[in-house]
Order: sequence, then structure tokens, then C-alpha cells
Amino acid sequence: MNAEVKVIGAGLAGCEAAWQLAQRGLRVTLQEMKPQKMSPAHHSADFAELVCSNSLRGDRLENAVGLLKEELRRLGSLILQCAEACRVEAGGALAVDRTGFSRMVTERIRSHPNITVIEGEADAVPPGPVIIATGPLTSDAMSAAIRDYFGGQDYLSFFDAAAPLVTFASVDMEQAWFASRYDRGNADYVNCPMEKEEYLAFVQALAEAEEAPVHGFEDSMVFEGCMPVEVMARRGVDTLRYGPMKPVGLRDPKTGREPYAVAQLRRDNADGTIYNLVGFQTHLRFGEQRRVFSMIPALHGAEFVRYGVMHRNTFLDSPRLLDRTYCDRRDPLVAFAGQLTGVEGYVESTASGYLAAVCMAARLQGRPEPDFTRRTAIGALAAYISDASVGAFQPMNVNFGIMEPLDRRVRGKANRNLAIAARALAVIDTIADAERKAEP
Repeated sequence: MNAEVKVIGAGLAGCEAAWQLAQRGLRVTLQEMKPQKMSPAHHSADFAELVCSNSLRGDRLENAVGLLKEELRRLGSLILQCAEACRVEAGGALAVDRTGFSRMVTERIRSHPNITVIEGEADAVPPGPVIIATGPLTSDAMSAAIRDYFGGQDYLSFFDAAAPLVTFASVDMEQAWFASRYDRGNADYVNCPMEKEEYLAFVQALAEAEEAPVHGFEDSMVFEGCMPVEVMARRGVDTLRYGPMKPVGLRDPKTGREPYAVAQLRRDNADGTIYNLVGFQTHLRFGEQRRVFSMIPALHGAEFVRYGVMHRNTFLDSPRLLDRTYCDRRDPLVAFAGQLTGVEGYVESTASGYLAAVCMAARLQGRPEPDFTRRTAIGALAAYISDASVGAFQPMNVNFGIMEPLDRRVRGKANRNLAIAARALAVIDTIADAERKAEP
């Protein structure tokens, strides 16, 4: 019970890992390079900074990420507790006030009696017990240290992009309206319609706009889940209308019909003064972003408080390096967590930090490790990143396809997913009960 664990990196995975270790009576040293050193995508000194969207995505159990969030809620996740406390309305999704969320996580971590925070860049992989959660923007020094630790093993990498933010006051609400798709939940999105001619001109301008230089970038190297809008525009004139600009389920109250295309804005802070362009990840030059996105009629006078940016994300060849508890196959007291392992997404990163921590705590305290099988979303993610049969390993969001199938036929996709979720939560409840008993 007197063991001390080092956690390197105070992003979502690192904070979750530190919290779970500390809650189990272990002493934790959490090392974070901010604010002494900032990556190109970070803007705040707070922990658990959301550098891309402020959405933790869908919250329904028939959605795999909704199931993953419910699993984490039942297991006492710090990140989910803070997300719920900082929730902003976003229809069927869990979105947060990004500033308030990061501030709350930081305060909870810094005030925990078992956690000591050290500021400064790490440049070595220390002896275990340690969990390394330095993220997809791991510094050059730490990247070199991890590479050396694995005997020169190269990282894999892909490019990721963030969407711009605009002020609500600058949106022309005479040409937009509040609604959620199919009127589900509250009317939480600002919908900015476009007629066919407007859309076609917009797509052409987007496809031809000047991009900011990003070393080594090619369209084929972008993670599909964060595809820049200009890349989508180059793939075909209707690609955006079947993606982030699809009008299905959105009826314009002024015309009584679905528009040809719709750009949606989602609240980015609790006050509702800042909105982000949903699905509009981009790496256009800042001036080009203003010019092209202002072609959307409701955004003709938009005030941009943050432009979209693109950055290189790195991740390990985890199937050959890590086991199903995110530990080095050679050393069970050296673990990795977060997007560095190849899980993709805020909630997925949190889940990896949780699993790495509770399994590490069990080893150090001489207890059986919790058995997160592929019947759970948490376990399915861990099984995916550690599956040595995977050939060309790529980052993965949670999905029902990587979970253990049902042993019976269930009619309808939604009903089948709900049955998988019910089975998963029964397993999670058993694990949660055992973990509560293990806490001091």
C-alpha cells in the first residue's frame, strides 16, 4: 500500500490513471511538461485540455461510445464526473465547457492528498511502476526516450485537425435556426443552411483554398475520424453533404423543407458565447479559413476566436509492444495509456488510463486484476490495441465491431446494440463492486 507510481502526462488518460491509483491508496507522482513547455496544439496550463472538439460524442447506449461512457461512469471515472459537471447542451451528445472542464480536473488532481504534481518535461522512461500517457503530441525528447526504450522501434503516425471557434454574437440568426437532428433532445445546435448554388460555390472554394504547410502531410495520412473539410471537398462534390454538412433530419422553419446542405455549430462554453463548427476540422491558412467559411450565409460576418489547426499525432505499434492491460509485454510495471497507444478519442483515452491504472494497482497490492473481457467496451479496446494478429495497425475509436458478438440473434441493429450494452454493463457492475471493496 506504500508503493509509489509515477504517471507522466496530465492529459485525459494521465489524469484518470493518477486518480484511480490515488483512490486505491497508492502514492502518485504526476509529471506534466506544461506550462514550462507547450506543444503547438495546447493553449492552457490546465490538465486534461481538449485540443480538438469539446464533444465526448454520443451518449446513447445503442452507440458504442455511449456505452463506453456509461461503463466509466459506473466505475467512478474522474473524467466522466467532471464532464457531467461541466456539460453544455448538445442534443444526444455529451459536450463540455472546455475551460471549466479542464479547470475542474486540474483542481481535483491537485487537491488529492495522494497525488504530487511535478512540472517539467520528462526525457526518459523511468523504472516501473510507471504509466506513460504523454499523448499524441509527445515532446521530441520523450519520443526519443520511448523509441530507445523499445530498442529503436519506430512510431507510427497520422495527422489530426481541429475545428475553428466563432462567437455566437457574430452568427446571423436571421439565416440560421436552433434545432437538433430529427428534433431529438433539446434544440442545441445552430443550423446554417445553404442552397445548392451556395453549396457548390463553397465546395469549389474549399477544394482550391490555400493550405498551411504541415511537414510530411499527405491526404492519405489523415485519420478518417478527423478528416479536414478541404480534403473531403477534394474527394467529391457531395462528400460534405453526406458528412458534416448533411441536411437529413433538419427542417428549416423558414421554408418548411430540408436545405440542400447545413453547417452546424455546437456550444463550446457554458455561457453559450462561443460555438465550434461541427466537423469542420481544417488546416487551411487562417486568412483562407475566414474567407471560405464566411461563404456560409449565416457566417458572413463571423468573428473567429480560434482558427482550425493541424498537427502530427504519433502512436506506438501497440500490438507488438503492449498487452491487454496496456503494459509492456516485457515488464508488467511499465504501462502506456491514451492516444499514444492507438486508441482514438477522448473517452477511449480515458478508458485506457483507467484500465492501465486499476491493473497496475492490483499488481502492486497483490490483488487479482479485474477481468475486462471483450464483452465490455473497455476490454474490447484493450484487446484491439494488443492483438498481435493485426497487420497494418491504425488508431481505433470504440465500436461494437470489436466487441464479442452476442450468442443469440437479435432483430434490428439498435436492439442488438442495446443487448450488447446490457451484457457489458452486467460485467461492469460486478467489476465496479469488487473495485469499491478494494479502495481503502
